[in-house]
Amino acid sequence: MDVLSGVAPLVPRYDGFIVDLWGTVHDGVKPFPGALECLTALRKAGKKIVLLSNAPRPANVVRRQLRTMGVPDELYDGLVTSGEVTWQILANSSQPSAANRWPWAKNLGTRVFHIGGQHDLALFEGLGVELVKNPADATFVLNTGPSQERGQTDIEPYLEPLAACAVRDLPMVCANPDMEVIRGGVRLICAGLLARTYEEKGGVVHWIGKPFAPVYEPVFATLDMPREKIIAVGDALATDIRGAKTTGIDALWVLGGIHGEGLGNDPALAQEEADGAGLAPIATVPAFVW
Repeated sequence: MDVLSGVAPLVPRYDGFIVDLWGTVHDGVKPFPGALECLTALRKAGKKIVLLSNAPRPANVVRRQLRTMGVPDELYDGLVTSGEVTWQILANSSQPSAANRWPWAKNLGTRVFHIGGQHDLALFEGLGVELVKNPADATFVLNTGPSQERGQTDIEPYLEPLAACAVRDLPMVCANPDMEVIRGGVRLICAGLLARTYEEKGGVVHWIGKPFAPVYEPVFATLDMPREKIIAVGDALATDIRGAKTTGIDALWVLGGIHGEGLGNDPALAQEEADGAGLAPIATVPAFVW
């Protein structure tokens, strides 16, 4: 695993860059220093860029959020979110082609118990489902993560509703496999942690997002090039780097994101962590900078 100070040395080798958002481009509040300059430099070098996020929201919602952070549309060729892919699967679950690919989706029913915040409700638009307030009235659970009402730092307030869903054998759709993020320096839990807890209670979870291969399909369609010319850039071993391995592409590991507190910028610790996870990113960088 090479130790690089920035992305520039990889430019001659790759033509397509799959770039993570939270933890790589921004911290949930603002872009990291040098990130926009790095995207700009890649564009000037003629590279194709697709932003791939485990945000449990439609892509157009995330695009508007990026604009408010000062990330203009022209810095990337495409934007794919786990929420967008979740919506597509649920919206097309009755189609024959989708039924073959997602057999579990056609049996979910239409009454959904939502675990998540008000900011995620755009995911339900146009789905034709009924949001219910009690798991006893639901046919499935859609998990987009914690809410401000129950809190975003501790899983304890979610244990009771998770148990109520599990006892009724409600299948869960998890629209964000991330376990945690750091927002403006504060570590927050994500939908992935709730989903893993649900599995521990015996619940069935359908995971949508990195590192699972289906979320990469629209990304590869946009890039439209051989996979050996594509590299994934991200900060999370479990999602970004494992997702690259799952789909057969190289990965660049950004150490300054979710693992920053534990690893700092120590190449030896990073190598040990990657080896322990059975992963082999081609290189590390301290941050997504040129």
